[in-house]
Amino acid sequence: MDVTNYVLHETGHPLHAFDASKIAGNKVVVKKIAPGTKFTTLDDKDREIHADDLMICDAEKGMVIAGVMGGKDSGVSNETTSIFIESAYFNPVSVRKTAKRHALNTDSSFRYERGVDPNSGIYALKRAALLIQEVAGGEIAMDIKDHYPNPVADFEVEVNLDRMNKLIGQEIPEEEVISILKSLDIEVIDQKERELKLKVPAYRTDVQREADIVEEVLRIYGFNAIGFGSKMSISVAQTDSKSEAKYREKISTVLSGRGFAEMMNNSLTKPSYYNGNSFTNEVSINMLNPLSQDLAVMRQSLLFGGLEAIAYNSNRQRPNLRFYEFGKTYRKVEEKYAESSRLGIWISGVQKPETWNSVSQKTDFYTLKSEILNMLAQLGFEKLQEEEVNTESVWEYGLNLILNNRVIASFGKVKNALQKQMDIRQEVFFADLDWDYIAKKAKKLKIQFKELPKYPEVRRDLALLVNNEVKYADLKTAAQKSEKKILRDISLFDVYEGKNLDSGKKSYALSFILRDDEKTLKDEHVDKVMNKILSSFKAQFQAELR
Repeated sequence: MDVTNYVLHETGHPLHAFDASKIAGNKVVVKKIAPGTKFTTLDDKDREIHADDLMICDAEKGMVIAGVMGGKDSGVSNETTSIFIESAYFNPVSVRKTAKRHALNTDSSFRYERGVDPNSGIYALKRAALLIQEVAGGEIAMDIKDHYPNPVADFEVEVNLDRMNKLIGQEIPEEEVISILKSLDIEVIDQKERELKLKVPAYRTDVQREADIVEEVLRIYGFNAIGFGSKMSISVAQTDSKSEAKYREKISTVLSGRGFAEMMNNSLTKPSYYNGNSFTNEVSINMLNPLSQDLAVMRQSLLFGGLEAIAYNSNRQRPNLRFYEFGKTYRKVEEKYAESSRLGIWISGVQKPETWNSVSQKTDFYTLKSEILNMLAQLGFEKLQEEEVNTESVWEYGLNLILNNRVIASFGKVKNALQKQMDIRQEVFFADLDWDYIAKKAKKLKIQFKELPKYPEVRRDLALLVNNEVKYADLKTAAQKSEKKILRDISLFDVYEGKNLDSGKKSYALSFILRDDEKTLKDEHVDKVMNKILSSFKAQFQAELR
């Protein structure tokens, strides 16, 4: 009804208009009704009434969720000829909880939640009735019925002017303070030396403390009227060089220098993300009063916030993306709440744009792996164990990095089905790192420096025929165990499967870098080491030279 909306915006006091012919028994009762009662609101949605919801009822049924929204069956329509107008003051906390329970944010609830003037109800009611009479030619058929057994009193606040000046940082003349207060309808009811006793109107629910009075005075006096001091004193925080913040800063510098952009996502997210892919809603921490269903649970993983960012950017022609985020994740563990610090890294698109003298190269799993290993090396982590990730989780394929029998990082290609669910049409690679454990262990690690080698390196290559189930990581580990003194590096530079190879076989081409820091290597020594490594491959993996 337009008149009630007009009065709402004019006075700030919500009203509700009923079709008087639909009020059963000609009674209006404010009460709580049986929990679970179905009630259809003006937006045509059926809602289930909670035990704590206050209702405005007639002799038979509920008509309005008090302070929030009216019911469809008692509302004004084009056929209405008689109107009953209700004007009330409802408890702000009660209205806020009811509105949150039903996910309703109306003009009425917005104002009641913040506190309306409890003494303006009759004025707003009269204003609406007179406007209806003026605009629609209606006739006022009854007197006002007012039930106000416990009037809301004005607030009494005591203010010390010396404390006010100290808080503001500048002295404001007493006469000017009193003038400002009077202009705000705040009455000075007693004054003793530097103490003021004030009466604040009941509608100023935000002014109930001395600090609130100071803010009101300063607001009118003007923030710009407060002068600046001639000097500023600040203290320099002393932080431990091995604090978590220092390691975070170091890794941020490394990743930002590698072209990654840091982001901060909301810790609240959608419950649907944690239904499958090794997640379960049973351990989700649900919000009691969510702002929306998109922000209804605390995140169990950083993954989905990054995927949302990738979807948003790639759909706007920004496909080449590198993101990282330090953030917390949350879970329920045996009816208790647990949080952990994680580091998430996402890459997608190409490594570098196409130019006239080079072609673009797609980002892949190994791009991400090299970034992870480089980053961990900056903190002193080396010789980590590897194992394949559980493909029932969020990864199509990938690896876990293990330290002391604990997974400190998991990374790989995000599942195709998950990418499709997030409306992403390009490959995405994601890494999830246990930042709590990494930062803790980094404090105990020392980065060692060595002199540049004086003697030359020797490279030898082996082309091996192995069974399909043999992994490069297995061969690398076996080689490092066979020769610990002069073997410096191993790399895989070719993999071949298919034509001219027996079924169930594949070919690995490995390069070995050898160096002795005390003397120049001789061929006889190198051949002996390589034969030892090859014998280890044959014994453990039935490998053959091609």
